[in-house]
Amino acid sequence: MTIGNRPAIHPGEVLGQLYLAPLDMSADDLAARLLLPVAAVESILREEISIDAETALRLSRFFSTTPEFWINLQTDFDLKKARTGIESDLASIAPLHAA
Repeated sequence: MTIGNRPAIHPGEVLGQLYLAPLDMSADDLAARLLLPVAAVESILREEISIDAETALRLSRFFSTTPEFWINLQTDFDLKKARTGIESDLASIAPLHAA
């Protein structure tokens, strides 16, 4: 799915490919380090669930990023996915112009 020229990328894909793969780290290892259930980390990696604020905080602490990095990845994905589903509706909505 793409909006514009950029694909909608789930943060689970970023987590798996850019963070876990280079470290040769498993979902089990990450879950233990983040103090999360393995099923939750696996579900994120399978792109079945979203990264919530709590998980973003845990990921940012462990990987020395910001929680906003993870939340923004999730928000970008969610917006692109939603936009794809309602593009024709959006095109039919006339913007309110300031007088």
